[in-house]
Amino acid sequence: MNKTQNYPNSKQNKNIPIEIEHKFLIARPKREVLLSQPGVRVLEIEQVYLRSRPGVTGRVRRMTENGVVRYFRTEKRRISTMSAYEDEREITAEEYRNAVRTESLKRRIIRKTRYKIPYGGLVCEIDVYPFWQDRAILEIEVESEQVVPKIPEFVTVLKDVTMDRRYKNASLAKEIPQDDGE
Repeated sequence: MNKTQNYPNSKQNKNIPIEIEHKFLIARPKREVLLSQPGVRVLEIEQVYLRSRPGVTGRVRRMTENGVVRYFRTEKRRISTMSAYEDEREITAEEYRNAVRTESLKRRIIRKTRYKIPYGGLVCEIDVYPFWQDRAILEIEVESEQVVPKIPEFVTVLKDVTMDRRYKNASLAKEIPQDDGE
């Protein structure tokens, strides 16, 4: 649920969507359970975090869905731990390769399978990473920071990590938390 607002200090003075999301560390659901959910979409994602100006997180992303590959460049500027201005644009495969070649040695390349599942009028995004066998991340975008989303019945929440920076993808590209999930 991206709302748009004027991006502060934007030279182009354009409207940039605001991403507001809750994030949960969850027990890793079985693939069959995820695939059985109505309306599920499956995306294979590879992303690399870029050197950016202070206060901005930049990344490039390769997304494959049903054999179709698309590339994106995104910049996020945090408003709060839950909210960020998110400026995303599609780029070419060559732009992606150039960014990966330049940046991939600085941080781990994040690879994940994302299951996008409509639920309760929102979309649940469950990210399954190859470095965790027993857990995954659930992200749910909402209209405002006050909205508390419903969690699907098939999901077991280990803890709310919305406010825990260690579980941001940019942080996972540096270090993977190995706590017990409690």
